[in-house]
Amino acid sequence: MFFSLGFWGFSMETNKQSSYNAQKIQVLKGLEGVRKRPSMYIGDTGSRGLHHMVYEVVDNSIDEALAGFCDKISVTIKEDNSILVVDNGRGIPIDVHSETGKSAVEVVLGTLHAGGKFDKDSYKVSGGLHGVGVSVVNALSNWLIVKVKQNGKTYEQRFEKGIALPNPKLSDNGAEGTGTSIHFLPDDEIFSETEYEYDILANRIRELAFLNKGVEISIFDERNEKSDIFVSEGGIKDFIKFVNKKKTVLHDEIIYFEKEKNNTSVEVSVQYNDGYQENLYGFVNNIHTHEGGTHVMGFKTALTRVVNDYIKKKNISKDRVSGDDLKEGLTCIISLKVQDPHFEGQTKTKLGNLEVKGIVDRIVSSGLSTFFEENPDIAKTICSKAVLSSKAREAARKARELTRRKGVLDSGSLPGKLADCQSKDPALSEIFIVEGESAGGSAKGARSREFQAILPLRGKVLNVEKSRLDKILTNKELSTLISAIGANIGDEFNLDKLRYHKIIIMTDADIDGNHIATLLLTFFYRQMKPLIEKGYLYLAVPPLYGIKKGKSVTYVYSDAELEEKLKEIGKEGITIQRYKGLGEMNPDQLWDTTMDPEKRTLKQITIEDAVHADELFSILMGVEVEPRREFIQAHAKEVRNLDV
Repeated sequence: MFFSLGFWGFSMETNKQSSYNAQKIQVLKGLEGVRKRPSMYIGDTGSRGLHHMVYEVVDNSIDEALAGFCDKISVTIKEDNSILVVDNGRGIPIDVHSETGKSAVEVVLGTLHAGGKFDKDSYKVSGGLHGVGVSVVNALSNWLIVKVKQNGKTYEQRFEKGIALPNPKLSDNGAEGTGTSIHFLPDDEIFSETEYEYDILANRIRELAFLNKGVEISIFDERNEKSDIFVSEGGIKDFIKFVNKKKTVLHDEIIYFEKEKNNTSVEVSVQYNDGYQENLYGFVNNIHTHEGGTHVMGFKTALTRVVNDYIKKKNISKDRVSGDDLKEGLTCIISLKVQDPHFEGQTKTKLGNLEVKGIVDRIVSSGLSTFFEENPDIAKTICSKAVLSSKAREAARKARELTRRKGVLDSGSLPGKLADCQSKDPALSEIFIVEGESAGGSAKGARSREFQAILPLRGKVLNVEKSRLDKILTNKELSTLISAIGANIGDEFNLDKLRYHKIIIMTDADIDGNHIATLLLTFFYRQMKPLIEKGYLYLAVPPLYGIKKGKSVTYVYSDAELEEKLKEIGKEGITIQRYKGLGEMNPDQLWDTTMDPEKRTLKQITIEDAVHADELFSILMGVEVEPRREFIQAHAKEVRNLDV
């Protein structure tokens, strides 16, 4: 993926106001508005938006499952990267819609804000509340074919770029059962990436299977015949087991309760592990509320109150614990089915219903109190961990105060190692985190002082997956990094104080360099996660080889690329230099290959799936050795450049 600094250009014209009249007003018909501004509806037109198209169609099938009419859904990635989603639900109505004179299928797929989600008799709860999902998919597809089975007949309608073709087919073929089939090919004029990744889709499908127990969701990839079938009878209890499978749990029995109140169904599952991280996932009508909301607030309030009441009642400690103390090692799934959810923001990532907080609070308080009384050993284990966490938090507070007095957490105080840039605008500034003084020297000589800062770090930084906050704050290299970035860490991290909007990890292209990059990624993911979510973290891609033939030098970035280049230019008279480290390059080479925004390649770090990301960091950087060994053995063949 290629990235470079970009600037918006504006021009102004004078005495042109008279030309602005009614004729300048554009009225976009049908789905034209979606094609004109696709990012407004699916987030972006890259990989994330591409996969979001599938989620929109699958969510329609899930809504049928929530209504009790569907228990099987299949997703197929075709060889041409088109997607086929089939369910055994009721099928989209095929009769004529009285207001439009068109079939209901054509109305649903060809019109924004049209569908059965607004009718409480058709869908009690739904994730697709805005009625835009499947019509947006239609608008952004090169073509889409919908087939509906009802009453022994099959109805078929084809669309091209959102427009219904004439003469839909209705065949009386004695088809058994009911259901909907949607087959679409994303439009390559809209999307910059059109190749689907199996794992991204499979992770979301697995998640949906956990959240909708008993619903079978399968995925099949025709490109490589890879497949999975996901069905969960345990629901979110199985979800908890999946999240904690690579961790050491503190109690085998999973805390679980489910209750409905005021047309709101609340399902909660909790288990603690011996780690330091919190893994709390909230869902409303199967939508992952990444930013939390009133349901999460209600849960945390109840958890803190019940634990403190139990600590006092059983005389476990004289001190109260806080909500922060209860985060350490917490794995929790909260799944709500809400009739009329109000989501804050267009991305639907934060629940805003005020009444939900009280509902969840009361249900969790009652369920957790009962569980504690019936399982005193588990209750004592959880309370004792919270008390221990409280003491560690106090140690972290003292460490934070000490580092604050030293100026480490002060955005105005910069470390001596930092070669800062001249620009004070974070949006135009970038920082390269490099390994060692040698690489740091080359990078300082290569950089553009105007907008590029260099921070050399010595050796391998602390593995924060195995460390509490007090150790992180007293670690010399990490405290230097925190100071340079200027936005604090953990709960006090503040994006508004960020000094650079491009933070680039630039390490050697060898095993040690990869290890250092992984340690840094772990730090950013665990302590500065909003920075990744905002898209500010990158990995530099330095070349592996320099090929000199005559007076020309060509740089290649992999062994496969080297072989291809040698076939192209011939092996005779060639000098091949293998770069073991960035320090081996002179400043001009480093600028040309890795730092020049016009030529370089950067890998942007994104979080496609929080559950999968947490699992990977736990496996690769956690205490348990066996899961790491299994992961390495399973993926050893994928390693291309192994230095021994």
